[in-house]
Amino acid sequence: METAKAWDLPQYIEHTQLSPLIRAEEVEKLVAEAKACQFAGVCVPPYWAKKARRDLGDSPVQLVTVIGFPLGYQRSEVKVQEVLSAQREGVQEFDVMLNLSALKNEAYHWIKIEMAQLSQIIHEKEGLLKVIIETAYLNEAEMEKVCQVCVDAGVDFIKTSSGYASEGATEEKVRFLRQILPVQIGLKASGGIRTWAQARALLEAGADRLGTSQALAIMAAWKDETSE
Repeated sequence: METAKAWDLPQYIEHTQLSPLIRAEEVEKLVAEAKACQFAGVCVPPYWAKKARRDLGDSPVQLVTVIGFPLGYQRSEVKVQEVLSAQREGVQEFDVMLNLSALKNEAYHWIKIEMAQLSQIIHEKEGLLKVIIETAYLNEAEMEKVCQVCVDAGVDFIKTSSGYASEGATEEKVRFLRQILPVQIGLKASGGIRTWAQARALLEAGADRLGTSQALAIMAAWKDETSE
């Protein structure tokens, strides 16, 4: 087992707040904390992307937003417009919700076309595309198939969860995804990550990023352990 010191934990964390009730002062606080802790990214709703970009200034913290969130069944052209709008407001990383209805109807060719289109638009501006596959609703065969489709379409990351499903990231599913994904494809665990023990287990299982609204508590526990 890796020691806590084996990870530069801030570089794995996306400080996240996607509450429908988020207020301006909470966005300011989220960004200030992400800058102070030097987190990998800060993830906010599209409505707040412009403000978050201004507040980040020239910070290396990446600005992340969600697309087609949280259900994913918008038409592709709607998701394209969401991405283009977010790009104009300075977003660098895009967490796109998979169309689960299409997946359950085995419309994998349609999913590949949608993801390839989004991938091209995002990569033209040197952004990153993360696809939220919502593992709570998928069996292993579905996860394997949709991951292959997304990889073929040029995505950069697979993300486990929206945080709005019946279950978020689990060690078991993260380990399975890491085993089936190519090494160059990132894996973001999200949904229900509230403690350092959970974060550590997910990192050990193969996660490359952690999306969490409890980043400060996790960081505090990590620092306590590494100082021992």
